[in-house]
Order: sequence, then structure tokens, then C-alpha cells
Amino acid sequence: MIIYPAIDLYERKAVRLYKGDYAQMTVYSNDPAEVAVDFQNQGATHIHMVDLEGAKTGTTPNLDVICRIKEKTGLFCQVGGGIRNMDVVRCYLDAGLDRVILGTAAVTDREFLRCAVAAYGNKIAVGVDIRDGYVAIKGWTQKSDLEAYEFCRQMDAIGVKTLICTDISRDGAMQGPNDALYKELSNQLGINIIASGGMSSIEDIQRLTKLNIHGAIVGKAYYTGAIALKQAIEVAK
Repeated sequence: MIIYPAIDLYERKAVRLYKGDYAQMTVYSNDPAEVAVDFQNQGATHIHMVDLEGAKTGTTPNLDVICRIKEKTGLFCQVGGGIRNMDVVRCYLDAGLDRVILGTAAVTDREFLRCAVAAYGNKIAVGVDIRDGYVAIKGWTQKSDLEAYEFCRQMDAIGVKTLICTDISRDGAMQGPNDALYKELSNQLGINIIASGGMSSIEDIQRLTKLNIHGAIVGKAYYTGAIALKQAIEVAK
């Protein structure tokens, strides 16, 4: 299993939200690139980034910071947040990012999703943000009428190769991941599942590794010191 340490970006800073609430934001660093270098020094091979401003606006306000992280580390970098048209997809991939994550657009614009998958294959992932069993959109601010498991099956049928699945109720709450959700998705789908939300201890990483999923995102637990990244990476191997 691959560990994806996370950098959430807002106004060019590394921040974390509590349960997706922009009003409950903690700033952890004014220099996200240095955070990424620390990831690398601890053995990370992959980085997960979200442009929280982009998630609201559909633009790329933190593009230069994201590019600097890729340039300074050379690690595999995936990015999400407001990617809703092919111009933004091309912008990130042409800048050297390895994978882009479609969220709201995968729900609201299936033609765009199909075009992106057809053009870029496994460089396109879909973020499935789940609130009360349904897919949330617009930076987690709205709940759609799409049931989460059915949506994931639809993504598999379209040809999406990677799903980043977040249980919003666990995100930033340090309560442990939703193991049952990831086990069910892994059993149902022939697709790479990346677990996100709630990682709080090395024991969480150990349990997820046994589920045979592709990856796990570590966010707040790294920043608070609850999970030692180097140890998590070793356990996940």
C-alpha cells in the first residue's frame, strides 16, 4: 500500500480543515514546498495535494505552489480541487503533475469525465467524497442525490482506474478511517482505492494494509505528530 502524505492549500499555505469545514481551518505551514521536502526526507514517494480555493472556484490559484512542490521533490504528485474542464486538466498535466483528481465534475459533467479518461487514462482519478452515504460536491458544501456505492460502480464502468474515497465525517477528526467502506469497495470493484479521512495511528495503517487497497492518505495525523510518516511508510510496505 502506498502512503500519500497530504498538503491542502489555501492562500499558498499548507492547511487542514475539520470535516471539510472552511470555517474550521488550521494553518500548519507558510511554505508548503518545505513540507513536501520533509515528506521526501521521510521516505515518501507520492504526494496528495488539494487546492481548497480551487475546489470552491474551479480555478487554479495555487498552481505555482503546486508546481514548486513537484519541482523541488520530483515525487509522484496528484492534485485535486476545482478541476472541471479540459483546460485545467491540461494545465496541471502539462506542468508535470502526474495525476489529476476530478470531484464535482465527475458527478455533474459525465461527458467531460469520459473525455478526460479517454485522453489521459490512468492520469485521471476521481475523488469520491461521501457524506451520510451520498456523494458530496462543491468543496463538500453540497450533498448530491448519488448513492456512494452506485457512483463508484459507475466510475468503474467508465474506465476510471483510481478512486480517492473520503468519509467526510472522519476527515480531520482523528477517529480512524472507515474500514468497512474501503473493504466493501475493494471487494466490489476492480479499481485502485485510496483511503482518505480519519487516519490517526499506525494501527489504522496496519488495518488498511490488510485490506489490500492501493493507498492511504495521511493528513492531520502527520501534522500533529500522531503518525510518524517514516514508520507509516514502512508499515504500509
